Amino acid sequence: MSAHLNRMIYVDDSGHPQSGLVIYGWIEFAPDHWAGVLRSWLDTRKRLWREFGIPVVEELHTTEYVNGRGRISKRIPDRHVHAGVEYWKDFGREVALECLQTLRSSEGLRVGAVWRNDDPQHLARTRQEAYAALVTQFEHELAEEESLALIFMDGDGSDMSYRSTHRNLKLAERRVIEDAIHLDSHGSQLVQMADLVAWSANAHVDRHAHNEFAWEWYTKYLSERDLARVPKKI
Repeated sequence: MSAHLNRMIYVDDSGHPQSGLVIYGWIEFAPDHWAGVLRSWLDTRKRLWREFGIPVVEELHTTEYVNGRGRISKRIPDRHVHAGVEYWKDFGREVALECLQTLRSSEGLRVGAVWRNDDPQHLARTRQEAYAALVTQFEHELAEEESLALIFMDGDGSDMSYRSTHRNLKLAERRVIEDAIHLDSHGSQLVQMADLVAWSANAHVDRHAHNEFAWEWYTKYLSERDLARVPKKI
């Protein structure tokens, strides 16, 4: 029985470098759901443009806009302006919840997240080991399913550790086609979706006071799309 390409996986990373925490979050779907998943997200992006003036081509980088640093719109709603002061954090979090609801309701979409915590002085090694463990997890799942996958990641591909992770596997047994394919998050709506998953997983795992507002985002919006239900230590 020949294997078929059944999974397209878009991965982004998050974490807390000061404590040595590394997170990988992802979205995935079968190839025949690609257009539907993207359409659902683009419909939300168009609504954000109509209601909030956020351009569809504006990158939604979760760390920036949920913390009020990113000025993603020139037309902040009046409900987020008090005594002439614009409350960008409140606005950004409203936008994030709109996007999370889209992930929650997109037909054919699955999400997931894994994490590893180690000595912050060896963060690069922790990141590489966590990614290698994730790829191994995917490979085992794909072998059981007798299927193939493609992995897409944020970045320019300059980190050779991602490539070596794939090439250290036995070619005859590999189920992930090629190395990870790197995409610029600025131009990829699907990588931006993965970024939101990774950030929400980070808030779930690293429960510091500044992110208390998002501690339950993963559980409330994403767990039903995650076969593991919560971010998994790997």
